[in-house]
Amino acid sequence: MPKRAERPARVNQTVLAFDFGTKRIGVAVGEGEVRTAHPLPAVTRFEQIESLVAEWRPSLLVVGFPTSAKGEPHAMTKQAVDFARRLERRFKLPVERVDERYTSVEAEHRLRGIKNKKVDSVAAQLILEQYFDQAA
Repeated sequence: MPKRAERPARVNQTVLAFDFGTKRIGVAVGEGEVRTAHPLPAVTRFEQIESLVAEWRPSLLVVGFPTSAKGEPHAMTKQAVDFARRLERRFKLPVERVDERYTSVEAEHRLRGIKNKKVDSVAAQLILEQYFDQAA
């Protein structure tokens, strides 16, 4: 189970969420007060994340925590945890981890029939929506 920092009952400020991948990192932005999330273009470099943090000025970052269907860690789990720690150190912001099982499958389903799919960022959107649902 992902380690969770203590969080307020409700986040009322901007939140950036990430679906970590080795080729691309999906990104979404949301507002805790209205509990909405929207995908942003995926990024490939940490400098792009730095620009997003400067632009959106989030109060919190959320990272998808990948596990197997049974909830067990696998090869990507450690990389995602390392990514979350790197975000926390670099931006001095709290970082929450959210179980991301099946988010890519759901993102594919939502984008069925759409050209130029942005699966990674829609997965990040789903991760952020899940975070808002859990924080409610």
